[in-house]
Amino acid sequence: MITFKSPINISGVGIHSGKTVNIVVKPADVPGIFFRRVDMVGTDLIPATFDNVGETKMRNTTIGKMSGAHVQTVEHLMAALFMVGVDSAIIEIDGAETPILDGSAAEFITAFENAGITKGKMKRVIVKQPVVAYANEVLKQLPWFVRAKIWVMNLISGRKADGFVKLSPNDEKSLDIKATLIYPEKIIGKQSYSYSCDGTKKSVDDFKENVARARTFGKYSEWEYLKKHGMGHGASEENVIALNDAGDGTLNPTIWPDEFVRHKIVDAVGDMFTSGGMICGSLESYKGSHALNNIVLKKLFSDPKNYVIIDAE
Repeated sequence: MITFKSPINISGVGIHSGKTVNIVVKPADVPGIFFRRVDMVGTDLIPATFDNVGETKMRNTTIGKMSGAHVQTVEHLMAALFMVGVDSAIIEIDGAETPILDGSAAEFITAFENAGITKGKMKRVIVKQPVVAYANEVLKQLPWFVRAKIWVMNLISGRKADGFVKLSPNDEKSLDIKATLIYPEKIIGKQSYSYSCDGTKKSVDDFKENVARARTFGKYSEWEYLKKHGMGHGASEENVIALNDAGDGTLNPTIWPDEFVRHKIVDAVGDMFTSGGMICGSLESYKGSHALNNIVLKKLFSDPKNYVIIDAE
């Protein structure tokens, strides 16, 4: 079990609410990452686990009950916790979503490293048999009219609902991720990026240098639609890569031409950490999503033959 040596205070706006959100990340003496909604009286701790994911529809991962205490957009924070090696913490938060900060995991990592971390080793989840989550499984969970709308949108845009996320056995020592994006927008097109984490300083430094700063992205033309539907009020050119309407450029500069797919690595790392430990296996994400990441974890843990857990030291 690994936790922080002292509490960390972080403040920023929520990407959907646009309101200031304050969090205090506290050391814990029990395994697991938990959130506590301090703005809601009498609520229990919210485990940040794959089987407690309430929703993935808003292009993020939400934990908890949507009708009660929940926290949106936990993936960047979870990725940062994984990278600094912390698997035990209580996160007090006074709103329904974590601060978006600069739209990446980098600022969370910096804050966590400055707090100091206790020594120890994280629990490992060894993938023993392949499991796959397909895009049509996500669509089947949606109401028919939503599926119809997505079908029409895909027909107009030329996109295909053929994405998948697959977990396979590897050398049992690392999480190896290959992500591929295919977008009709010329500025993105087809992009692939691979990253491997074995818990060593070298692999963590690689993430911090080449992945952690990759930001979330979206079309500027979608912004007004999102705001009308209660989303995107905190989005800005400071925390989102804004694609222009033509799809052949961005309104703010990118760090790398393939920053889009690198951000998918950030999301995948954060989502995989809802397993409660370090997934040791190969993760192939082809046009992946938070929903697919969650489904593949549920499939992994649905059968004891699929995995072996090596407890933390």
